[in-house]
Amino acid sequence: MQIHTTPLPGSALVDLKLLEDDRGFFARAFCRQEFIDAGLEPLVEQANISFNHKAGTLRGFHYQLEPNAETKFIRCYRGAIWDVIVDLRPESPTYLKWFGAELTEDNRTAMYVPRNFAHAYITLTDKAEVMYQVSTAYTPGAERGLRWDDPAIGVEWPRPPAVISEKDAAWPLLSEVSVEAR
Repeated sequence: MQIHTTPLPGSALVDLKLLEDDRGFFARAFCRQEFIDAGLEPLVEQANISFNHKAGTLRGFHYQLEPNAETKFIRCYRGAIWDVIVDLRPESPTYLKWFGAELTEDNRTAMYVPRNFAHAYITLTDKAEVMYQVSTAYTPGAERGLRWDDPAIGVEWPRPPAVISEKDAAWPLLSEVSVEAR
């Protein structure tokens, strides 16, 4: 694995280190010790798959409150997505800053999302399939979200959403929520 830092401290992009021969390739997709060595939390409690019928499907922004805050490790295995994270740590110099990267079946890049970050993506292709490794079980009472189009964050999406759930479309704007409720 090749772990690359992003402009948001604690997050990372992870590329595969391919060992290729005439059969194809072999690569380590996850390694606990390499995550530890890079300062990343290596816990995995769940692995989730998200299949998306249409290009332009937007999922997120999602996160969970402490003590149920979760790290996520996301890879697109079919098609392509534009994956975005937002730093929600009030003490961070990058508080409310965002970072996005294209994750595709061809580049095989993964996004590591630390605790107290919101996560979203929009599909760039039909039939995009995404796998998440998550450090904490889903806890409905701890779930929160941000609006995908919140001007306080200002994400520059590569395309407008064509499909979005009612719940994701209805998350409040940051200006409508107290800091304690985030």
